[in-house]
Amino acid sequence: MKVHKPIILSAALLGQWLGPALAVAQESSDEEVISQISQAIRWGGVVTSIFIIIGVWVGIRFFNNFVENLGDQFTTRRMLFQKLGTIVQFFVYIGTIGTVIALSVRFDAKVLTLLGGTAAVAVGFAVRDLVASFIAGIMIMIDQPFQVGDRVAFGGEYGDITAIGLRSVRLQTLNDNTVTIPNNKFLTDMTSCGNYGALDMQVVMDFYIGLDQDVTKARDIVTEAGLTSRYVHLPKPVVVLVTQVIQDNYVAVRLQLKAYVLDTQYEKAFETDVNLRVMRAFEQHRIAPPAILYRTIPGGRGMEPVPA
Repeated sequence: MKVHKPIILSAALLGQWLGPALAVAQESSDEEVISQISQAIRWGGVVTSIFIIIGVWVGIRFFNNFVENLGDQFTTRRMLFQKLGTIVQFFVYIGTIGTVIALSVRFDAKVLTLLGGTAAVAVGFAVRDLVASFIAGIMIMIDQPFQVGDRVAFGGEYGDITAIGLRSVRLQTLNDNTVTIPNNKFLTDMTSCGNYGALDMQVVMDFYIGLDQDVTKARDIVTEAGLTSRYVHLPKPVVVLVTQVIQDNYVAVRLQLKAYVLDTQYEKAFETDVNLRVMRAFEQHRIAPPAILYRTIPGGRGMEPVPA
């Protein structure tokens, strides 16, 4: 024990002597890093960059209003205007980011070393999701699974794509809610697009009647309602499919109308118009919905309920 005691004391004394020196060295190193960062920043460029960002933001707002007004005036070219507007915004964002960095940072060997050694690691962990969304945004622009103005279903939400940005996609639901979705979500989840750049879109509507009703007459009524609607896109076919299905634990006849609405913004108006026409016609021709039927069973057992 006596042999090791002087060594322990010496280590303790050495720590007491070197501690203040190491603290001073660390403080000096931090001050040097702060000094290098302050020298790398062009404060005049930072002020200029703030005005540039404000100007770009205001310009984008006016540009979006201009594109929206063009789409309202030339409805047949609305999708084209929105697509071009998205591409222009994409390049404006990239150009603005590059300009702000060039004006605000003075690049030299020390700055590059500093960024590569310390700040890059910290920023990398902080913005990895942002970078992933940025890369995903570029892939969306190239692959184009959907476009601005398309009606899509994603993650339980259904509505129109209003903007495709560097970080996220904005979707306007039919309940007038704006949903913001990070771009990287579209790389792993499935997206359903109803029109894919076109104005028209297929709309599917189901009607149910009982087995004992006039199916042929009901099919004619549904077909006529689809063909005569003010919102139908007649260059594409109107089809009515007739099948037997299990509805509420009994058999029913389903008449499924598949027709194209002339513009996606009239989808719900189209559904309402067709449903009102069909319901009025069914009432006039006494076509009833599915119900429990009673049928006479051979063998003298009388009337028994039969699902129908």
